Amino acid sequence: MMRFSSKAALLGAVCLSFSAALIPAAQAEGGNGWFVPKSQPAAQAPHPAARNAAPAPVALPAPAADSQEAADQAPPVLPLPPIPSAPEIAKEAPPPTTIIGVISVSGVMRQASAAMQVERVLGGRRDALAQDLQREQAGWRDEQQTLQAQAKSLTSDQIQTRERSLQAKVMKAQRDFRNRNRIIQEAAQVSLGQIERELVQVIQKVASAHGMNLVLHSEQVALHVDGQDITNEVAVNLNKVLPSVFIPEANVDPEELAKSGKMPTTAEGDQQVAASGPAPAVTPASAGKK
Repeated sequence: MMRFSSKAALLGAVCLSFSAALIPAAQAEGGNGWFVPKSQPAAQAPHPAARNAAPAPVALPAPAADSQEAADQAPPVLPLPPIPSAPEIAKEAPPPTTIIGVISVSGVMRQASAAMQVERVLGGRRDALAQDLQREQAGWRDEQQTLQAQAKSLTSDQIQTRERSLQAKVMKAQRDFRNRNRIIQEAAQVSLGQIERELVQVIQKVASAHGMNLVLHSEQVALHVDGQDITNEVAVNLNKVLPSVFIPEANVDPEELAKSGKMPTTAEGDQQVAASGPAPAVTPASAGKK
């Protein structure tokens, strides 16, 4: 069987195709972009500098270092110990003739029905999360404005109490939104991971059927002929084998689901494939190339 040399690179290409659509920008770690009520009025901004302000002084060049001092600071030249000579290696059989194929992973993902399912389902959850965040932020702003309007009729202790209450509400909501965002991201990892594993197998089968022993990303190839591009064929076979994937339900923590033992496993997927029929045979010429 042909060796798939870089599964990590393939998974990176798969995840990059959808990470921008599945991860909301509003959920930046560390609280960036969150609305935080102010406990005290902001300090007045400094007045802008006059237009005719004096230009900054020009820095003078540093004096040249003393040549003797520079020589003393130069690293010493140390003697290199001898190394053994590399022995001759006996002649071996040359590698097989290279038969190259090319594939566009992003092109496969655009045609994959399972990838469309992931984008549709998790994209909807992402949009709902963004709308809930905007609604919460609007409520925080209204509450802060109400507090500022009533500040003259409240005591200092009352103001501090309500500010602490609002701050606690904001911090709790931030934790909740970060947790919801994490659940969406982990659901994307679970879903795209299924596509990635199946895609590796389909690429191997299609390449083996054509006698190819080297498949490159089309983005790395400047020129190729039509017969070398297996993108469409891989997409068709991927849709036959994996028309849809398991996506954890909304607000179900994938980590807790995995601990409970209810997460569908690869073994179950293999049983489903076996029930649908045997996998295509691998030609003897490529079976030894592992």
